Amino acid sequence: MTTETLEQPQDSILPEQDIRQALETNICQFVTFVVGDEVFAVDMAPVQEIIRVPEVVCVPLAPPTLEGLANLRGKVLPIISLRRIFGFPEREYDDSTRAVVIDLGQPLGFVVDRVASVVAAESGKIEDVGAISGTVNTDFLAGLLKDVGGHAMIMVLDFAKLIACEFTEIAALSRAGVNGLASTRSETAKKEEKAGDELQLVSFVVAGQEYAITIDDVQEIVQVPEHIIHVPHSEAHVLGVMTLRNRLLPLVSLRRMFALPPQDVDERSRIVVVSLGAASIGIVMDSVNEVLRVAKAHVDAMPGLFARDGESADISEICRLDEGRRLVSIISVGNMFRHSAIREVLSVVEKMQDENALNASGNPQDDGMEDDEQMVVFRLGKEEFGVPIDSVQEIVRVPDELTRVPKAPEFVEGVINLRGAVLPVIDQRLRLGLEAAERNDHQRIMVYRFDGVRTGFIVDSVTEVLKIPKNAIEASPRLSGEQARVIARIANLEKQKRIIQLIDPSRLMEGRELQGLAALTQ
Repeated sequence: MTTETLEQPQDSILPEQDIRQALETNICQFVTFVVGDEVFAVDMAPVQEIIRVPEVVCVPLAPPTLEGLANLRGKVLPIISLRRIFGFPEREYDDSTRAVVIDLGQPLGFVVDRVASVVAAESGKIEDVGAISGTVNTDFLAGLLKDVGGHAMIMVLDFAKLIACEFTEIAALSRAGVNGLASTRSETAKKEEKAGDELQLVSFVVAGQEYAITIDDVQEIVQVPEHIIHVPHSEAHVLGVMTLRNRLLPLVSLRRMFALPPQDVDERSRIVVVSLGAASIGIVMDSVNEVLRVAKAHVDAMPGLFARDGESADISEICRLDEGRRLVSIISVGNMFRHSAIREVLSVVEKMQDENALNASGNPQDDGMEDDEQMVVFRLGKEEFGVPIDSVQEIVRVPDELTRVPKAPEFVEGVINLRGAVLPVIDQRLRLGLEAAERNDHQRIMVYRFDGVRTGFIVDSVTEVLKIPKNAIEASPRLSGEQARVIARIANLEKQKRIIQLIDPSRLMEGRELQGLAALTQ
């Protein structure tokens, strides 16, 4: 899997310190810039800095004038196109293109074709805009500067009015003075209870065979790192250790444990991080398959004669799917941790970890796992999204055909039979206002429950289960009412150069939409 990255902006063209020094004079200071064939100015007071235009992450359900979200020194910055606001033709960015960062309650970056200069003008020299007409909506103008900075006329933009027109949510924050944005994790997701007669499993493929681990035992699923530290005198199935959030994680190969033919890891390989008490271990699998909910009636215990060398069998149960045509072997994490080789490598890693912690601070380190949130990460196009893992009922493949239902709500793509129950299926792309994509083998259906109604959403691919530190999660910029409801938070992983937009599944379907879904399942 490749990860789209966000480039950090280059150093500010107009540092904040210089801006503040200019404000100390009694004359009004303006930054002038060009968009299309027009010259504009903005009062320096709200201007924080001027930067080169960074790479952005596109945001669904946002106004079309938004280019996307960027990472500015660890802070999330919305990037807005002034050309789109004014209805000017699109043009590619070049070496002169800049983003003027303005803070009127929330920092925003406005893309301009080029920055001209900083000019001074007496407040009395600013003329009224009533007499002019042209390509720019005069409602967005605060006044005119004439014969300043070598220009016959410069239009002074009123960014407060512009924001109020294009971004009503941000304008509301400006008037209220920002910052009552709190983390809005779905109460519905917190209160979801697991069905007592079902197992929830994460399934994987190794050497063409499907295995599964109960989801409660899975901490996260991560990619195989480029470098793995070898552990001397360890058994063959122990690959070594890797660093995961300042902790040493031992890695074992399931292929080697089960004496299967060797195979090099590739871009599809994943590490399933499992836990038992305070201990954790990474199991290398060929690929992630899906998240399953399996009725306990379809799960059989593994016969005791398969136990090896007096130790408990690693595979504790077998579940039968598709009327017995699909068998999934359920791995017992508890039994796996009892192997002497696993206990030995855990002991070695624990000693290494303690030594590293003492060398660094003289005190054992705290891994801070309780400060993480576990998310299922998926893609729509090149953008990454996440949902809390406890809100996901299961993840299944998209069938070759969806059954169309007469008089079904227009947002429903069709229905499928999921273990004898009707499951309405919605295209996540269309729900978020994105263009539809052709069906392919990478797509998956993520199943949620809304007021007792299970509903599936098609996503382009499910990439990983990720533990995200809570201090990396912040409120998403409120760019529109619907965007603020559905994508209330974002994970800003600065070191990884990733921005993951966090969806509140309980907000995907509401009101009459839920009534329409309920009617399909009756």
